[in-house]
Amino acid sequence: MRLSCNLCVLIVCALAVCGGIYAFSGFNLLLFLCFYNTVIYRSALAVGLVAALFNIYALLVFRPFRGLK
Repeated sequence: MRLSCNLCVLIVCALAVCGGIYAFSGFNLLLFLCFYNTVIYRSALAVGLVAALFNIYALLVFRPFRGLK
């Protein structure tokens, strides 16, 4: 479970970096890394969506910040 949580956070962070580069420079790094193939590009975005949903689920169910005050 810990490995999957770390993997999902890594995927979301990588997509955030690609999105930031696209927002500030106009160069779509993720599309470039997918060799301008829209099927692979949309699949990568779908994997990112599932990773983000899993992160939200993990935060709600496991409550990692419960002990912090």
